[in-house]
Amino acid sequence: MTKKEKKELIKIIITIFLLLTTTLLSISTEIKLILYIIAYLVVGFSVILKAVKNIFSGEIFDENFLMGIATIGAFITGEYLEAVLVMLLYQIGELFQSYAVGKSRKQVSELMDIRPDYANIEKAGEIVKVNPEEINPGQKIIVTQGEKIPLDGIVEKGESMVDTSALTGESVPRRVTVGDSILSGCINKTGILTIKVTKEFEESTASKILDLVENASNKKAKAENFITKFARYYTPIVVILALILAFLPPLLIKELTLLECVKRAMTFLVISCPCALVISVPLGFFGGIGGASKQGILIKGSNYIEALSNTKTIVFDKTGTLTEGCFQVVKIESENKEKLLDIATLSESFSSHPIALAVKEKYHKEVDKKRIKNIKEIAGKGISAKIDNKKVYVGNDKLMQENKISFPKVEEIGTIIYVAEEKECLGYMVIADKVKENAKKTIDTLKNKNHIETTIMLTGDKKEIANHIAKQVGIDKVYSELLPKDKVDKLEMILHKQQKNNKVAFVGDGMNDAPVLTRSDIGIAMGALGSDAAIEAADVVIMDDDISKISDAILISQRTIQIVKQNIYFAIGIKIFFLLLGALGVANMMEAVFADVGVSVMAILNSMRTLNTKRPK
Repeated sequence: MTKKEKKELIKIIITIFLLLTTTLLSISTEIKLILYIIAYLVVGFSVILKAVKNIFSGEIFDENFLMGIATIGAFITGEYLEAVLVMLLYQIGELFQSYAVGKSRKQVSELMDIRPDYANIEKAGEIVKVNPEEINPGQKIIVTQGEKIPLDGIVEKGESMVDTSALTGESVPRRVTVGDSILSGCINKTGILTIKVTKEFEESTASKILDLVENASNKKAKAENFITKFARYYTPIVVILALILAFLPPLLIKELTLLECVKRAMTFLVISCPCALVISVPLGFFGGIGGASKQGILIKGSNYIEALSNTKTIVFDKTGTLTEGCFQVVKIESENKEKLLDIATLSESFSSHPIALAVKEKYHKEVDKKRIKNIKEIAGKGISAKIDNKKVYVGNDKLMQENKISFPKVEEIGTIIYVAEEKECLGYMVIADKVKENAKKTIDTLKNKNHIETTIMLTGDKKEIANHIAKQVGIDKVYSELLPKDKVDKLEMILHKQQKNNKVAFVGDGMNDAPVLTRSDIGIAMGALGSDAAIEAADVVIMDDDISKISDAILISQRTIQIVKQNIYFAIGIKIFFLLLGALGVANMMEAVFADVGVSVMAILNSMRTLNTKRPK
């Protein structure tokens, strides 16, 4: 709870204490009036002050103005308890809303691991750490194993496997050698690299990603509060009608006195107070947020519930979102599959490459490393070794061609690993990122049950793999081989094509997805395995990575909006009925209290239904 929320809570507690004191203790009328005034000022002064400030800034007819004149009207007509209760209930509603929405996210840039802390340069034969901002294009930096690449450049010396997942979202490290371009934000996994810097820190890829995240949030339109929209029209109408009711009837009907009509107008204002709305609407959203959290869906604010309910286009990242995000052996093609897997596993047993890990996971046995000799890693091609004193080759088609081994041409989606023994190809394995089991079902549900009109994939992966995955799960459109900036550009294009009230959601899990998550109307992150940056940038977090819960989140938001609208229609309907009675002088202050507090209680009870959200079947 923030300091501001704690301060508001203290005001509410003090006001309740003062009201209990005036109600339970036998004290004089004068002291009661003083206590009522104190209680009113404690809980309502901020509302009155805001109403006055808004008047001077040109925003006269808002809910603060109406709350002010309604409660002052209640004091004028002698309904002191009602005046304080109206303000008290209003502030409780505001506290609910503040608590639901006010879990402010820290600056995404502080949590993004791609921001480099230092750069290594050589001075007088020693490695010195300096601020990356001090490095100029043309200077050379040294990046050791496990360090971040601080600046964009070209490799001048060394060879290494580089983790590019922060930029592309893809799990397979990329091998870089002399002459290759390298981007800041990547992680150097194995060797030591000497890099000639080509861009200043402000122009580097890492800085641009951070800038995209920070600036993208400024472009996102915030959903207007339901009550503010309503009050723009409701409040001036009510105020004008109250003025007419106070001064016109005495001029037209002699039997009516000015004092009687003013009192009738004050009753009219008390009835008109939108307390049921200002409490039940935030509480409805709060309940929806709480109900969703029970299903493992974290929605970071009420405005995102509204946006979710209007979502018509969903854009997906691929790796870790539609796929598992880890590589597996999905196919072994050989006359002797056991022997092929045995040779491949022994050859890869000393490697920590994701491909090697996938092969070893498939083996399910203890590896006898005594059988292996003369292991040699051939950059960009594979491995050669001696196993049981026989020469073996495990790698891609280039390795087979280099050693003049005849092999079958394979047209498969994924990484193809050929295995040969003594110049004879034994077969091949296909290693690929596995599609999540419920991905296709989720896409079908989104289209059929949630009425999503378009599904799109944005990915940094190769075109062939992206198209294959999209066809498997039923994605409508695919944009592949994208860097973070490309993803934001594509999303801008998608947003531009949407109709006014239709919203675009983006679903991702990687650090590279943070700018797109922030820029979309509604950003949804896979939380269990997703990066901190993606989770912080997102508006909705699926805490257990179950992609099917995207559909649940939309259904929950639609149900919440339905309940909120029920409260609005119910409250306004009852208000209009009692306003007519008040205008005719039939309703007294007791009816006014019912029309205000009674309707509020019923609307709150209806709002509490959102807390009991069960996962749709």
